[in-house]
Parts: sequence; structure tokens; C-alpha cells
Amino acid sequence: MTMSYHNAVLLKESVDGLSIKPDGVYVDVTFGGGGHSKEILRRLGDKGRLLAFDQDEDALKNSIPDDRFLLINQNFRYIRQFLKFYGVTKVDGVLADFGVSSHQFDKAERGFSTRFDADLDMRMSKMNTLSAYDVVNTYDYDGLRKVLFAYGDLRNANAMAKTILAFRETEPIKTTAQLKEVLATYLPKHREHKILAQIYQAIRIEVNQEVQVIKEFLEQVPEIMDVGGRLSVISYHSLEDRLVKRFVRAGRFEGEPEKDFYGNIDVPFKKVGGLIVPSRVEIKENNRARSAKLRIAERI
Repeated sequence: MTMSYHNAVLLKESVDGLSIKPDGVYVDVTFGGGGHSKEILRRLGDKGRLLAFDQDEDALKNSIPDDRFLLINQNFRYIRQFLKFYGVTKVDGVLADFGVSSHQFDKAERGFSTRFDADLDMRMSKMNTLSAYDVVNTYDYDGLRKVLFAYGDLRNANAMAKTILAFRETEPIKTTAQLKEVLATYLPKHREHKILAQIYQAIRIEVNQEVQVIKEFLEQVPEIMDVGGRLSVISYHSLEDRLVKRFVRAGRFEGEPEKDFYGNIDVPFKKVGGLIVPSRVEIKENNRARSAKLRIAERI
């Protein structure tokens, strides 16, 4: 049974960016509903191969019955390890879509959506030990403040952290509705949904270590990719996009690129084209696409 997933974002543009060779080996590290994977398989020949990753057990129900395809139920931070396990030494392209799938938002009990009341969970994989409950109820003031400010862009992060800590002294915050009630002061009616979405986003990024995962993943890609191979990455948060942009430009996340003995810049990738964003038509058809940014790079 296929789970209900919305349309893949920037589908044509991201797969075009891979410049697919019919007999190539490709990796889709964020399988989800399988939209990007199906398009890659459509462009591959009989000798082509596609491996996909998804840590969410629900995504396994969308697996594609195709001899050229393998779905690995793991976090893509382990990409090198699992490619090696399956006998893959080099690939011709890697596609990543860092967004949370629509299915995860639509499944109330996962606790991702502002639309439902649910336990504070927000784990993309049930194997994760850290949950939203742990972040909200065990992080100290500095920890909470940093999460809300860095990952949610929340100006009131300091005050929100203090409010959460004060409430926790009487009882734990167990559900999304309770969290909303605790932070009601910071949710003016005309902006309630937007601010709540930022709060949820901040906690979700922390729970799933999304920033660290992206860093670990990007650092492994040069090693597994053949020269001329393509990296096609869709991000939704400025922090994610900045990591991708810096890594492509400098081969690292901070500071200047390394130079060889002769002073030549030594980076693993060169950027292909400029930043790509969805068309008005796509945003109208798929609201999830509104903040998407696509960057493409080639291994050199």
C-alpha cells in the first residue's frame, strides 16, 4: 500500500541537474514518497542502478518494484558505510531533498504539524532516542534558547525559553496543544500559525539533528562520487541552504577554501548554474514548494 505523499518538489529541475547517464549509479538520499526516485529510474537504462535512503519506516511502503532499485531504511548520514556494504565504490550522482515529507506532517500522531494535537514526538525515525518531549522538558535555558533562535529564527527565543522553564516547574509539557498553550503570549492571532510553525521547525531540527546530519552527509559525498558526477540538493531553511552553498564554494562549512602548494584553490565541487527556485505555478499547485531552493554542483 502506497502512503499518501504530495508531489516531489522541483522534480524536473532536480533530476535534470543530475545529468543522468543511462548506465550510471545514482543515490536518492531522501526517498519519501518516491517521486524523485521514479523520475530517475525513468531516465536510467537497463544497466543503470538507483539506491535510495529513508530512515522513516513508513517510507518502506512506497518501495518501487524494479530490479535496478534498492531502498535502504537508514539515515543518509551513513551513506558511505551502506554504499560500501552494497558493493558500490563510486556513484554518478546524488539527489537530496531536505524537507519533511507531507505524509509526516499529515500523520497527526507524529507531532510534526501545527494542525493537530499530539504527543511531543517529532522523530523522523522511531529508532531515535531523543524526542520533542525531551527537548522541551529537559533542555536548560541556554539549550532551549539556542534551539529556538538558531533553528526557528525566533526573536522571542529568550522569553519563550524562560516561559517553558517556568511552566516545567509545576508539570511537564506532554503534548503539542500544551506547548501551544504555554507559549500563547507569543502567538498573536494574525501570526499564530507562522510563529507556531517556526517553533515546531526549531524543535524538529534539534530532535533529528538535521544540521549535523547534513554536514556529515556533504563531507562524505566527494569520496563516493566519480569525477563529473552531480550533486543536486533541495533545501527549505536558510541554515540548510547556507551549508550547501558554503560546501560547494569552499569544500567546508566555515572559513576559506584550502589551497595547494602553488596557491590554487582545492575544492571538490564546482557549482553548476545559479540558484533554482520553484515557479509560481508549482507553488500554487504544491504549497510545500514555496521556500524550496535547489543548488547543483559537479565533482571535479
